[in-house]
Amino acid sequence: MPETRSKLAALAQALAILLAVAAISGPLAIHAGVASPYAGFRIFGAALLASMPLLLLSLAALLLARRRSDAAGAAAALRASLVSGLLAAFFLAMALPAREFPTINDVTTDPSDPPALVAAATDPENAGKDLAYPPEFAQPQRSAYPDVAPLRIEKPPAEVFATAAAVAERLGWRIVRSDPITLSFEATHTSRSFRFVDDVVVRVRAEGDGARVDVRSRSRVGRSDIGANAARIRAFAAELVRET
Repeated sequence: MPETRSKLAALAQALAILLAVAAISGPLAIHAGVASPYAGFRIFGAALLASMPLLLLSLAALLLARRRSDAAGAAAALRASLVSGLLAAFFLAMALPAREFPTINDVTTDPSDPPALVAAATDPENAGKDLAYPPEFAQPQRSAYPDVAPLRIEKPPAEVFATAAAVAERLGWRIVRSDPITLSFEATHTSRSFRFVDDVVVRVRAEGDGARVDVRSRSRVGRSDIGANAARIRAFAAELVRET
């Protein structure tokens, strides 16, 4: 029995080390270019998810070892509990807030007439994808992000367009298409941690004596963006207002 309990604690410790390595190697593999953002994130997410049952196993091993005065087993189980507990806490810190956001990955200031993604359709990563704004996203988007709306600026549209492009670049967006005739441009934004690429399009139109600015931001991967696209539009709008 002592040998069995020691093996259980040792197994928990080995699995904890394995999951910690996997959680770290996922993002590192992405930045090293040996794994796609999707694959690296899957490795990272799987490690965090697996930490939940491992935490229970580690705590059980710790309890058994202490009952039998198995010092070596208790030490191994304690280390496994600490590591798996840290990973589990990180998982919950990410997963619980995500429940507050709708399961959408495409957000626009004008769901009834969203700006079209043109250059994005030619990107190999978007091959075979329907890049039209899903009509079924409109209602959950309006409910979750009522403040994401067209921006009206009392300045000439051409001037607003130039300022908007400058703001986009300052925010770290990479402009991939710019049309001064239609006053629209497209850009991509790459996240720092997992290098996910999102497509963004900005459209400026004349309205009254000024300009109306519409923005659309779409994630290439995942069914839910956890509020990232709405946050991006808000940040762009706030900066554009300051600059104009």
